[in-house]
Amino acid sequence: MHLVAGFPPTNRDDWRALALEVLRKTGVEAGSPEEALSSITYDGVRLAPLYDAADLPKTLRKGAPGARAGWDVRQRHAVADPEAVLADLEHGVTSLWLVLGAGAIPVGRLADLLREVLLDLAPIVLEAGPEVREAAETLFGLAAERGVSPTGNLGASIGTAGRDTTAELAARCAQGFPGMRAVLLDATPYHDAGGSDADELGCSIALGVEHLRALTGAGLSVEQAFGQLEFRYAVTDDQFAAIAKLRAARTLWARVAEVCGAADGGQRQHAVTSSAMMTARDPWVNLLRTTIACFAAGVGGADAVTVQPFDACLGAPDAFARRMARNTQALLLEEAGAGRVADPAAGSWYVERRTADLADRAWAWFQEIEAAGGITAASGLVAERIAETRQRRADDIAHRRFPITGVSEFPHLDEKPVRRSPGDGAALAGESPGGSALAGESAEDGGAVADESPGDEGVPAGEGLPRIRYAREFEALRDLADAQPERPVVFLATFGPVAAHTARAAFAANLFQAGGLATQTAGPGTDPDQIATAFAVSGSDVACLCSSDKMYGLHAEAVAAALRRAGAKKIWLAGKGSYEGVDDRLYAGCDALAVLRTTFDDLEVTR
Repeated sequence: MHLVAGFPPTNRDDWRALALEVLRKTGVEAGSPEEALSSITYDGVRLAPLYDAADLPKTLRKGAPGARAGWDVRQRHAVADPEAVLADLEHGVTSLWLVLGAGAIPVGRLADLLREVLLDLAPIVLEAGPEVREAAETLFGLAAERGVSPTGNLGASIGTAGRDTTAELAARCAQGFPGMRAVLLDATPYHDAGGSDADELGCSIALGVEHLRALTGAGLSVEQAFGQLEFRYAVTDDQFAAIAKLRAARTLWARVAEVCGAADGGQRQHAVTSSAMMTARDPWVNLLRTTIACFAAGVGGADAVTVQPFDACLGAPDAFARRMARNTQALLLEEAGAGRVADPAAGSWYVERRTADLADRAWAWFQEIEAAGGITAASGLVAERIAETRQRRADDIAHRRFPITGVSEFPHLDEKPVRRSPGDGAALAGESPGGSALAGESAEDGGAVADESPGDEGVPAGEGLPRIRYAREFEALRDLADAQPERPVVFLATFGPVAAHTARAAFAANLFQAGGLATQTAGPGTDPDQIATAFAVSGSDVACLCSSDKMYGLHAEAVAAALRRAGAKKIWLAGKGSYEGVDDRLYAGCDALAVLRTTFDDLEVTR
């Protein structure tokens, strides 16, 4: 049976010819379709429109995950709520991530929180910062009382617990608790500060090497030191980027293990859905974001996955949000079977190429950190590099090249904001205990470009970096618009047939509504006086002409003059062309945040 019988053979040159023909018909002139259709990531990795076997890396990738039967479903808790903990464990959660300390779960309440938890079945992962020793003693004491050996991770690191405490706990786990690791290396602060995938990976490997040196220097063997480390990475709704990042991380760590002579250099990975990608506006879309991210984590080979509740950036998640978070994983594991195959992306020309390219760039960054003296000594260098990436991403967000559904794209002004109690603990992973992800945000300084101070030399890795959410600047403008006695309005001066103005009116409405501004349209027609009358009735001071290029040539200047006589302070035009009376243009790729802030000023919105 010949499945391809009857089809002529094709090759890349055939595809190029067909693609160039289509590009020419759409008005795009390019030397090659690869040139026209490729994109570049923040790490400089080129993403091509087509891959084939020639794109596979020349060398075999190391660090592939072993056989698996799913992954560890790890739920995060920062509030001392025993009922919530038990509800999670009874409905699909397989391990607990407990945030301890001031503003979160008091260390003194840890024993009470775990009173009914079966420690021999449910791994416990602690995040206790400088109180890790006290938390570890409590956990060990509970296990001894019950005659079981605990599993999980104590969550120690040099930056939070100190070198001596971290080494001491690692030695204790290596010698007496085979199912417990002592050290968790959290790379999410680099992601949450706006870093790229290579930024996060290179820093994580440098962090791992720093801990290997500390543990072996304290007397642990190389194998024992490797066995005490677990890495935490952020995964986003950019599915293939997340898959490649986890695969590249294992490749990088396998290189380190090879150099160190470790027999088993497998990297234990904990993937957490990104805090930076979460939105406070239209938060239900976060359910979709975290589902994609969770799938990518599973396909990428993560050993443990945490899905953050969809309302996590609004305060302490409620029971429904926690249920949706754990059921997201249950559905992917049980119904979709996403955990039944080890490294299902292996062999994909695209994924293998992207993994290899990302690993190369992350390794070069790691070497740069090492040349600067290691991750702690290079904290200023790290902060400077991440600030550069953060600024590039912020520019893409402002120009809507980095779309955020429900916020910068397709906002819903009639949406009633979701309210949550701040609770007693940090809502989003990586957040300081007791803080809200929305605290201190404003239209002026809250957003993708946060505090960009490079930090001081010698600051523990990851500390001193800002925390961002991609949607924050648009959401701050929405909050400002909502706070006005009446929602500010922008008048869309549509003219000509409906078919002539619909596309540009929809574009303009989408842009202005992304800042919380309502829009009113003039409807069809070309009479400047009628359009000006509708503008006056709207009560707005700002208008935007919306029609086709042909209609602009016939009527734009007359309509603009009528709007100006009716009191318009600012007149925009959606599309191309320069016309008398028009102040500025809106177009795909314009700085939407700048447009919105200017419009707020023109409308004299109280800040």
